[in-house]
Amino acid sequence: MNPTTFQSAKLRRVITVEDERLAARCALGRVVLIDDDPQILAALDALLSLEGYACEQHDSAQSYLQTLALHRAQFPGPCCVLCDVKMPELGGLELQQKLSASDNTPLLLMSGDSGAPEAVSAFRAGALDFLLKPIEADRLLKAVAHALGVSSQRQQLAAQQTGLAKMVCSLSPREREVARLVVRGHINQQIADQLGIALRTVKLHRQQAMEKLNVQTVADLVRLTANADL
Repeated sequence: MNPTTFQSAKLRRVITVEDERLAARCALGRVVLIDDDPQILAALDALLSLEGYACEQHDSAQSYLQTLALHRAQFPGPCCVLCDVKMPELGGLELQQKLSASDNTPLLLMSGDSGAPEAVSAFRAGALDFLLKPIEADRLLKAVAHALGVSSQRQQLAAQQTGLAKMVCSLSPREREVARLVVRGHINQQIADQLGIALRTVKLHRQQAMEKLNVQTVADLVRLTANADL
């Protein structure tokens, strides 16, 4: 998913008491655990669950990709992936490559026998951390907390971008045209002359555009359009 579709818009509703408990954990953070060693999965799940996080286990990277493809509804909250580097068929670095263009979930990689080249490759591709097994509990918890913080920031940015896009889409073609010229520094009379419309019409479109975009001044409009394409 790209930033504007980060973690999908499909939200799961609370229906049962168990849903309510899981929703509370997801609000704190959901951690996707991927490792082909069931004992490591169980240990990681136990530690992170004690911290109040929701955990989702996968014994392979393929399993996680298949789950992503289903687009299942999730309770809202930050999310990160903790994945082993060395796994049969599809390892952590290969998973990172597959996700790089379609998913914005923060990724933590872990390994028991990887070297510096793999760590460097992971960081260059955007991994937030590279943890060496056996991982100390404090080290793991700090890395997960940081990744969930990054996830929260990315989700907030995605929501803001979506909101801006909706506001821009609410503009009529003429309102957008007028707003674009205002941002470029044109005064009302110049806009009227360039578009071949009456001055009062320019003022009306300008006022309506600023109301729809929820801005009060030209400076506010310029700042907004820095993050939204008119």
